[in-house]
Amino acid sequence: MLFVVSAAREIAVGFLTTLELAVSSFAFALVVGTLMATCRVSPVPVLRMLGAAYVEIVRNVPLFVILIFLIFGLPDTGLTLPIFACLVLGIGAYTGTYVCETIRSGILAVPRGEIEAARSLGFSITQILTLIVLPTAFRSMIQPLANIFISAILATALGASLGVVELTNVATRVQDRSGQILTTFIIVGAGYVVLTLSVGFLASWYQTKLTGIRRKF
Repeated sequence: MLFVVSAAREIAVGFLTTLELAVSSFAFALVVGTLMATCRVSPVPVLRMLGAAYVEIVRNVPLFVILIFLIFGLPDTGLTLPIFACLVLGIGAYTGTYVCETIRSGILAVPRGEIEAARSLGFSITQILTLIVLPTAFRSMIQPLANIFISAILATALGASLGVVELTNVATRVQDRSGQILTTFIIVGAGYVVLTLSVGFLASWYQTKLTGIRRKF
C-alpha cells in the first residue's frame, strides 16, 4: 500500500479536478436547462419548438460524440477552446437536457390557481415564473436535480480519454506505475462513491428541511 501513500497528493488533485468539472458542468446545465424549460412552457410557438429541438437533438447524441466535436471539430471553424472548457460545455449541454425536462415537469406541477391568482394581481410572465412558479416547483425538483448532478459527476470520467487529469486519469497513471490495477481502481471507485452518496444525502436532507417530508431510501 506504499504506492497509495506516494500517490496520495496526485489522487487528491484528481479528486478536486473531478469535483470542479462536475460543479462547473452542472452550473452550466442549470442555466441552459432553465432557459430551455422556460422556452418549452412558453406560449410562443417558436420558443416551444426551440426548447423541444434542443432536448431531442442533444439528448439523442452520445455525450462522447459531443465532446469530440467540441474538442476536434470546433478548431475547424476557427474557434479553439481549452479541453477543460470543452468538457464543461459538453457535459453541461448534455446534462442540461435532463435539467430542462425536470424543471418543465416541476413547472407543470404547480397548481394552475396560483398562476391565475398572480395574473389577476397584474404580475408579468417573468414575475410569475421567477417569483411564484420556479420557487414552488423547486421543492419537487431537489432530488431529481441531485440525481442529474450525480450523473454529471460520473460523466467527468470521460475526461480521462481526452487528457484531462481528473480522478480516472490519475488512477490510470498510478496503476501504470505501480502495477496495482485492482487496488488503485477500488480506491478511486470509493472516491466516486463518496462524492455521489454525499450529493444524495445532502439533497435528501435539504428536501426534508424544505418540505418536512422524509425521503425513504
